[in-house]
Amino acid sequence: MISLNNIEKVYRTSSIETLALANINLHIKAGEFVSIMGPSGCGKSTLLNLMGLLDEPSRGTVEVGGQVVTQYRDKELARLRNQNIGFIFQSFHLINDLSVLDNVEIPLLYRKGDSTGPSRRKLAEEALERVGLSNRMKHFPNQLSGGQKQRVAIARAIVGRPSIILADEPTGNLDSAMGNEIMNILQGLNTDGATIVMVTHDETMAKKTHRLVRLFDGSMVGDSILMSNA
Repeated sequence: MISLNNIEKVYRTSSIETLALANINLHIKAGEFVSIMGPSGCGKSTLLNLMGLLDEPSRGTVEVGGQVVTQYRDKELARLRNQNIGFIFQSFHLINDLSVLDNVEIPLLYRKGDSTGPSRRKLAEEALERVGLSNRMKHFPNQLSGGQKQRVAIARAIVGRPSIILADEPTGNLDSAMGNEIMNILQGLNTDGATIVMVTHDETMAKKTHRLVRLFDGSMVGDSILMSNA
């Protein structure tokens, strides 16, 4: 489903060169739920951005669904992201001036096949029902708790029914009870077939996934199977 082959990522300025990732070889199968752990600044978010086609490697190739996408043009990458990848962020990134329902509809505005208002609305309502927020559709983000905001962010990520979900610290701003609720939603999406890659600092949450990849100073230092996804 996702393959990173001999990946290196270097950030350069006029005065300094920073090696963010080095010699990364990571292959994620369809249907896996993979967690990525490591200290701050070790390259976790950079790795997730490469998987999500938000950044490109300095060296190596990225494959998504068997397609080598490293040389794709921006328009092709945008289409592939929109149709196949859902993003969940730690800080939610909701638009406060839009209702919950309108926030969830946003990814569909860029999809030709879902361009009519009624079809977008129906998909957004279904996504919110999936995360248990059908009674909050007309609310605004500032009327929600942190856990509810994260569920809206998950609904927005899954509204287009992507095959891949990338989550960057989805439970990082939540207490343990709400964090467990979010993990239950992610596990349910994975059971239904979504491939999920989650960056986390929480060992307890990581142990609920199929596989744990550890990074240190931009290199993979561990790759452990925690449970089968068969």
